[in-house]
Amino acid sequence: MNAVTLKAALATPEIIVAFMACLVLVAPLYMKKDTGIRLAYSLAVATLVFTAAYIAMNVSEGASAALNNMYIADPMADLLKIAICLVSAGVFIYSRRYNQDRDLDQPEYYVLGLFGVAGMMVMSSANHLLTLYLGLELMSLSLYAMIAFYRDDQLAVESAMKYFVLGALASSILLYGMSLLYGLTGSLELATIRGALTADEGNVAVALAVVFIVVALAFKLGAVPFHMWVPDVYQGAPTSTTAFVGAAPKIAAFAMTMRLLAGGLEDLHTMWQQMLIIIALLSIIAGNVIAIAQSNLKRMLAYSTISHMGFFLCGILAGTDEGYGAALFYVIVYAVMSLGAFGIILFLASRDNESDRLDDLKGLSKRSPWIAFLLLILMFSMAGVPPTAGFFAKFSVIEALVKADLVWVAVVAVLFAVVGAYYYLRIIKLAYFDPPETDLPVAPAAGMSTVLTINVLMIVLILPWIGSLLSLCAEVIRQFAV
Repeated sequence: MNAVTLKAALATPEIIVAFMACLVLVAPLYMKKDTGIRLAYSLAVATLVFTAAYIAMNVSEGASAALNNMYIADPMADLLKIAICLVSAGVFIYSRRYNQDRDLDQPEYYVLGLFGVAGMMVMSSANHLLTLYLGLELMSLSLYAMIAFYRDDQLAVESAMKYFVLGALASSILLYGMSLLYGLTGSLELATIRGALTADEGNVAVALAVVFIVVALAFKLGAVPFHMWVPDVYQGAPTSTTAFVGAAPKIAAFAMTMRLLAGGLEDLHTMWQQMLIIIALLSIIAGNVIAIAQSNLKRMLAYSTISHMGFFLCGILAGTDEGYGAALFYVIVYAVMSLGAFGIILFLASRDNESDRLDDLKGLSKRSPWIAFLLLILMFSMAGVPPTAGFFAKFSVIEALVKADLVWVAVVAVLFAVVGAYYYLRIIKLAYFDPPETDLPVAPAAGMSTVLTINVLMIVLILPWIGSLLSLCAEVIRQFAV
């Protein structure tokens, strides 16, 4: 095997997922409908689990570039890809019954999901602006289609259109920023861009390029003031798709942010830090305050997501390896928590009821004590109550801010995190202290309840290894290379 082949083999995980997506698209055509759907589901979940295992067994030692330096394999990309695959597999498992009840359990759903995962994985290993953009668009186009997949629901179609229009606007802004960087440096390769921009911090064109890129990143993250699509998409999309949108793409967004800001534009840190401080604090403040007024659970989780993205950006804006490591740990913990939260909504949903109103949680402890207990753990973790992983994620970000001499940013973030605890604790109050609106028991779902239990309990059971996980994230960031 020659060196070129060995280099191309670095992209094996993406090749596996893309190939299996094509297989899932074609294979069911030669089978009976029900058999084809079962095969599509099984292949999709098996592909994601196998790919995660393959990456874990072939972890990169340092950074290795391939495909004419457009693709890079490093420990950070490996960790992100494992998380993306496992979270996406969890979404497929949780969504099965919900999709069956609404005639959404089709091979095309899993095809779009796998192509979306492939796009996220490409973003994780992008070493070139073109590769990064191709991965982003592959993910985005898959998400647009998945949201509109529920064609009989007018709200879902409307949400897809809003997301498509605003997503296209964000992509255009990102492209404009990238084109300015290309015009200034003559290259699309991140390492070359970084080397060419070191002495150009006072250049107006450089500042404009940075502004466009930060705005585009804020759009994709759903951060204030570019958050207008998040609540509508979360509420309007089928819950199975909302679970997908709210979890794995956030991990991919971390990869894009790191590659662009901490990689190509790291030497312009003082320029983009000021913008991120404003965006992060506005996100934390607006997300936590507006969430209090929501009566729809999915919409409340949308504003919760906005506040969490603000905390995530606090780690990035610190501009230190410790801050980047804290942000990495935070986004993975958030993805697990978001997956569990939407998993509970999907578990409670029935053919005739979306179970996405706060009132639907009333008296849950009497209808299903175990699910109510899992919900309690999730809400405590999202609120940052010790001893949960959510608390240590927030604490690591705050610690990084303090060490970066951004104490005032840390103080504001903590104050509004306390404000945000109200709406999480309100859910616990509804589940444990309010009388139920219905006496109907929660329908069991084979397999789903086991995965949901593992998903949620992981937030608490990993506590003995929290130090090791934080050290892993820090080590991964130290080996981060452009």
